[in-house]
Amino acid sequence: MENVLLVAYDDDEGSRRALDFAVSRAEASGASLRLLHVLHWSPYSFLTQEELAERHKRRNEEMARAKAAVVGPALERLKGSAVEVEGLIRYGNPAEVICAVARETGACQIFVGRVGGTTLSERLFGGVASTLVQAAPVPVTVVP
Repeated sequence: MENVLLVAYDDDEGSRRALDFAVSRAEASGASLRLLHVLHWSPYSFLTQEELAERHKRRNEEMARAKAAVVGPALERLKGSAVEVEGLIRYGNPAEVICAVARETGACQIFVGRVGGTTLSERLFGGVASTLVQAAPVPVTVVP
């Protein structure tokens, strides 16, 4: 069975630190990485056919931009690494999608960067990292 580490990645400082840490863990353990970027996309329940077509077009454009601007550069940066890395882009609620992808890929651990909230409520409530800590099907490493 393959040892898979899943990295939630947004190309911000926190997710870059999480990726670097996950790469070091993968190198030490012989694991492979799945680099996951989630585009927040909520479903609309009442759309016309024209609105659905336009939304689908925008979704494809966003996916192409995410591949070119977020996932592609991260994969390029890891080319010299001995770690096998696959980039994934998905749509939906980030925490829900990360949990689903962890199950789909058989990940044994999730790595996520901490985004430092400035208010007490931001630090205590909400946020993908805190949701993952409570809901993920596998251990979560929150990288400061």
